[in-house]
Amino acid sequence: MTGIELSSGAFGDHSFIDRRYAYEGENVSPPLAWSGVPDEAVELVLLCEDPDAPSGTFAHWIVVGVDPRSDGVAAGRCPPGGTELVNGYGERGWGGPHPPPGDEAHRYFFRLYALREPCVLPDAPSADQVHRVVDERQLAGGTLVGLYQR
Repeated sequence: MTGIELSSGAFGDHSFIDRRYAYEGENVSPPLAWSGVPDEAVELVLLCEDPDAPSGTFAHWIVVGVDPRSDGVAAGRCPPGGTELVNGYGERGWGGPHPPPGDEAHRYFFRLYALREPCVLPDAPSADQVHRVVDERQLAGGTLVGLYQR
């Protein structure tokens, strides 16, 4: 499996995410850029999840149907061609980091998957449901990890 390069102009891999992108901040999705999507990909899926959440892995952003010929998304926007699903807050679209006060920094995994066939997910899938569906169809993937602490 090949790798997708996933990055952000707002934070580096394993560095802190600015409060602007947090739930208690402006709650704006961060800008992302990607490259290395295989030509045979028919769809990209974007997932942002917090595996350190007290109640289990929390889905902050789930976007399906992203155009595989796209190369990124601006802050506060939906990726080209994408459909934002309902996140762990019960809201459609981006829901920024919001770990419990006093917790050590939580890790926010931004994952971009290139799929060989379209995926079908419920409107409000869990992170585990996303993984199960994309793992069967994945051609390539990329990961960027941001940190956030309150």
